[in-house]
Amino acid sequence: MNEFGNKVAQKRKDMGMTQMEFADALSVTRQTVSRWESGAVVPDVDKIGDIARILGVTCDYLLRDDIEMEQGTMAGSKVSAMLLATQGKKIKITFCEDEADIDLYDQVCTVVGFEGNWMKVSAQTKKETIEKIIPVSSIFSIEIMKEEA
Repeated sequence: MNEFGNKVAQKRKDMGMTQMEFADALSVTRQTVSRWESGAVVPDVDKIGDIARILGVTCDYLLRDDIEMEQGTMAGSKVSAMLLATQGKKIKITFCEDEADIDLYDQVCTVVGFEGNWMKVSAQTKKETIEKIIPVSSIFSIEIMKEEA
């Protein structure tokens, strides 16, 4: 295994993710993840940022051998990899009882991104598009909506 592959495999395992879960989060096959981790191939440049984001590390940490884990950890990144995998997807959010957001009640939202422990979502109402930044801690559950064919 190469150093990049070692880092990806170790961090993925530390997070309790299987190769299949990691592959799904990146929209690649499990075999692709296996080839990255074994050093048989290197991911495309556009995938490096996605890999780093999901693993909660910096691109420098993944690509450079002289950076230790603590230096390569993204500041304030406490959002789980499974939650990060919802980015760009259409979802329905159920909020914790005391945290309900009336604007997003029963709305299909698109996850725009994450900043620390906050999630930015966008939803289309009958009248307008609304964007909200919500605390991840207020979310009880997320239902990922099926893609329309």
